[in-house]
Amino acid sequence: MTTHAHGTLGLIGQASIAIGRQSGAETAELYQTSLMSALVDGVYEGQTTYGELHQHGDFGLGTFNDLDGEMVGFDGTFYQLRSDGSARPVVDDQKTPFAVVTFFKADRRLALANVDKAAAIECLSAATQENLFTAIRIDGRFSRITTRTVREQRRPFPPLQDAAKGQAETVLTNVVGTVAGFRTPAYAGTLGVPGFHLHFLTADRKSGGHVLDFEIDAADAQLCPMHGLHVELPQTENFLKAKLNTPDMAQRITAAEG
Repeated sequence: MTTHAHGTLGLIGQASIAIGRQSGAETAELYQTSLMSALVDGVYEGQTTYGELHQHGDFGLGTFNDLDGEMVGFDGTFYQLRSDGSARPVVDDQKTPFAVVTFFKADRRLALANVDKAAAIECLSAATQENLFTAIRIDGRFSRITTRTVREQRRPFPPLQDAAKGQAETVLTNVVGTVAGFRTPAYAGTLGVPGFHLHFLTADRKSGGHVLDFEIDAADAQLCPMHGLHVELPQTENFLKAKLNTPDMAQRITAAEG
């Protein structure tokens, strides 16, 4: 797709999408620890700390050892979103079994207004390349947003699809906040979550979670395409023994992530 600075892609549903490529944007790289397929198989303990991840990115998402909530990060700060609905800054020595980060460098911006999730995803799909990883940040007012957050798990760890069952959903209305996440190409569907994987944090930084649905009143979206990928594989026994090549792995990831 060819775009021009200050050009307009058009209307999709009720979304007005103004696209402007940012001048001087540097090439970003995606840095990832472990694999989504390992998380789905119940590998919930990692050795990578969030302090280490800060060396590779200021924006991202992931989880914590024992699956103790969701992580969302932007503007250089990572937050832990817990199952009780609370949010708190991450401490550097906290560890993660799976996380994805990058140094966010916006390449273009979209203005979104009066759209639901389906229409917003259609807009974002049209503005990004399906064969590239893209970091996505959406700041604005949401008339409604539905989130859920995984509960802390105890050994023996169940597969992620089972751990995700029965989680309480939170519905926030007329709330200002930030949605952050990634579009992952289908060909990388066992490395990460294929398609759009998004987390939310309120503007007061007090609550959020994994995004299930939303309706946007008015928001500004920034897109950061990435042309590099670095994956660090764990050396733990649990990872080495995980069953990562099951034929239904893609379906299990989709079922677990909603």
